[in-house]
Amino acid sequence: MKMKQFYGKGLLFTLIAITLIGGVAFVATSRAGYETAAFDVVKKDGKFEIRKYAAHTVVTAPMNGNSQNGSFGKLFQYISGNNQSDQKIAMTTPVFMPADGAGATKEMQFVVPGDVAQNGAPKPKESSVKLKKMNGGNYAVLRYSGRSDSSDRRMKLAELKKLIKAEGKTASGNPIFAGYDPPWTPGVMRRNEVLLKVN
Repeated sequence: MKMKQFYGKGLLFTLIAITLIGGVAFVATSRAGYETAAFDVVKKDGKFEIRKYAAHTVVTAPMNGNSQNGSFGKLFQYISGNNQSDQKIAMTTPVFMPADGAGATKEMQFVVPGDVAQNGAPKPKESSVKLKKMNGGNYAVLRYSGRSDSSDRRMKLAELKKLIKAEGKTASGNPIFAGYDPPWTPGVMRRNEVLLKVN
């Protein structure tokens, strides 16, 4: 009986391990399939980086504080063809969420793929959806995992500010939060970031 229990537990642990490894592989390959906003890494120290971002076109929808307020759906409809050209546009990463100084998100942004932006991104049909430019430049970035609620965002923003100060740099402007995964991704596997422009 004890031997059967031992093998039963061993099989259970093996199945859990395979599931976790498969989940990690699925998330990694899912991210790899999308175009990502272009940047060069200037400096890296663990989960802290300074990146030089190129300017890029984004399509935006308003958020109400930290509530999505239908913003993801509106942006997804835009790339699915709800635009003046009825053009389907590829999904990209990350989803950017510019915030106010306290870390409350104001809008959601999808990055427009480079080839679409170069040829002229189609205008949205939805009046609350807008095309904008995200300025290029140097950004300090802190990467973290989890569901990233408002409390997490405030904490990570404070941590990023301390790291910037320790680097002897000065932050400018308001933070931008970024998410790389679909909503169904388990929290531990999620990739989140907070960005602040630095002089």
